[in-house]
Amino acid sequence: MKNRFIILVDLASDSEHLIQFAYDWSKTIGADMLLVHNTVVMLPALTPYESKKKLTKIANREALDQLRRLTETVLPNVMSVGFFASEKPLVPELRKFLRGPFNNLVFLGLSKKGLLKKLFIGSEAVKVIDGIDNLIVAVPLNPECCSPETIHVAVQKSNLLNIIDFNKFLDFRKESIKNLVFFSVLESGDDWHDTDKYLKDLTQLYSNRYIATSEMYKAQSGFQDLKRIILDKKDDFIVVQRGSRLFLDQIFRKFLINELVYEGNIPLVILP
Repeated sequence: MKNRFIILVDLASDSEHLIQFAYDWSKTIGADMLLVHNTVVMLPALTPYESKKKLTKIANREALDQLRRLTETVLPNVMSVGFFASEKPLVPELRKFLRGPFNNLVFLGLSKKGLLKKLFIGSEAVKVIDGIDNLIVAVPLNPECCSPETIHVAVQKSNLLNIIDFNKFLDFRKESIKNLVFFSVLESGDDWHDTDKYLKDLTQLYSNRYIATSEMYKAQSGFQDLKRIILDKKDDFIVVQRGSRLFLDQIFRKFLINELVYEGNIPLVILP
């Protein structure tokens, strides 16, 4: 099945890095690229229906033109890129694309301006993360691209790793990955023995294809140890599963996004 990268482009923010990142990655596996923009049409409440329809059509056409110009600026000699702009709710439109005959990987950009506001509070990004059952790559402003040797995978015994989608992600990057590090950040009430056993089960599962290891950290004090290890490297990815503590808990999430993704410019892969 053909690989396809769906890149969610916000024309109101800096998206050049996102397009370049996805393109550099796409070249390594021969993936198609589709740039998607959700058009916001500002119209007075009493605008007649026919006028709304006409103005919306114009806004979408202008958005497509902007997408093409932006892509020509970032990738001047690349012709094989698709474009889509619509005023319709983004999540249902994405679901339509994801039903197509492709191995899809969805990309969205993270702006350093207002990290929680941008990604986790009522934004289109969080609607996408919550609303589609597909792999998502959240890309910070200046990431290294894009042949990671090491993947740090956040796991939690009470929220078992989505093995099927994790394997799909590995297939998107299988030529470069050498090391898998499964890690858990535990609080005082967590069962260390059960967590250690689960981590070792995962390392055993992947040990025939990768150098697989596991690590456990205590919340708060362990954050800085984890940060030091990950930020020492420049080509890591971090994998986290939607619904896990590291993604949902406010303190854990702040550490994950502020101190790892942004400070380290490390892409974040989100499993459904």
